[in-house]
Amino acid sequence: MSTRNRRIWERSGRPYPRKLVSVSALTAAALAVSGAGFSLAASARTARTVARASGASWSSATSAAAGGGMSALVAAAKAEGKLNVIALPSNWANYGAEISTFAKKYGIKVVSEDPSDSSAQEIEAIKTSRGRSSAPDVVDVGGAFASAGASAGLFAPYKVASWADIPANQKASNAAYYQDYGGFISFGCNMKLLGSTPCPTTWSELESSQYKGDVDLNGSPTSANAALSAVWAAAVNNGGSAGNIAPGVAFFKTLQSKGNFNSTDCNAAAVISVSCPITINWDYLNTVSAWGLPGSTQWKVVDPSGIPFGGFYDQAVSKYAQHPAAARLWEEFLYSTTGQNLWLKGGARPVELAAMVKAGTEAKAAYAGLPTVTDLAKAVIPTTAQSTAASSYITANWTS
Repeated sequence: MSTRNRRIWERSGRPYPRKLVSVSALTAAALAVSGAGFSLAASARTARTVARASGASWSSATSAAAGGGMSALVAAAKAEGKLNVIALPSNWANYGAEISTFAKKYGIKVVSEDPSDSSAQEIEAIKTSRGRSSAPDVVDVGGAFASAGASAGLFAPYKVASWADIPANQKASNAAYYQDYGGFISFGCNMKLLGSTPCPTTWSELESSQYKGDVDLNGSPTSANAALSAVWAAAVNNGGSAGNIAPGVAFFKTLQSKGNFNSTDCNAAAVISVSCPITINWDYLNTVSAWGLPGSTQWKVVDPSGIPFGGFYDQAVSKYAQHPAAARLWEEFLYSTTGQNLWLKGGARPVELAAMVKAGTEAKAAYAGLPTVTDLAKAVIPTTAQSTAASSYITANWTS
């Protein structure tokens, strides 16, 4: 089975070359504070003044309270004036709205690098961009990559104010990373390409000869969390489990032997150019709007019957963040009611949803519009440890 190493599939959108930002963080902070050309020295004095006022180094602050409180965090972040994010396409779980709302609320410039990068590339960027003004301040990665980044000492532990609303099994106990939003694996069908052939509703149907060359993943499971999760979903519906992804690999090798597995990398460009009859992807990313398709597109989304497979992405603050206060303020925003509801409005399930529903603060219409998942009580949502083990198995066996 061929290995596909680009990320486009996991984060829907076209690839962008990594660009280095030439303006230094201190210069950016000065411009943000004054709105004019403050000198580098003036910018440095401003940053030092804010740091002294807060009485803390935000690079090591493990909570807003530990750094002097939310007001001090906001002041320090505004002084930095900039936040570097990576691998966040605007149509991915409503990240465009997350970014624009944060930037407007705090007057902080958000520089979004390489929207189509993979989780693996995000981790690599922390390593290779260390010390540069363009280095990512925060990352949004799949579970296995969150665990790997933490093990490599790349993250700075930080507890958001709503820490208690994040379920215990969805956050690292030391706050190195924590899940943010998720959904369930689904089949996205381009009915114009399938014609009279129906969109499949079960995993076993994908083996039918009527789907010759039609089935595709949203990337390579060796580097894209969405693709790995698709293989895992196939596993739990073919005798596997959260702790055993092997049947999923066997299932896709069977699809390949029957000629049903499509070698096309189904990124947004491929989907738009009608090269992907059936795309297996997260349900909140398998919609007409998420793919950027015309409203007239004959597209159908099915969360297959059987055992639902769910998954969440993780947030983490880079240990080497060039804008440590802005990085922490970003996390506070994402885990606020506003940030959580923006993900919900994007069709994803925010990690604090249960607490929000209990408090009555969820966006009601968006909540009611979530895709129907059958047998939700049987849903498999793997732990980070299981994700790490599954990733290791895929790496060793996907192409063997």
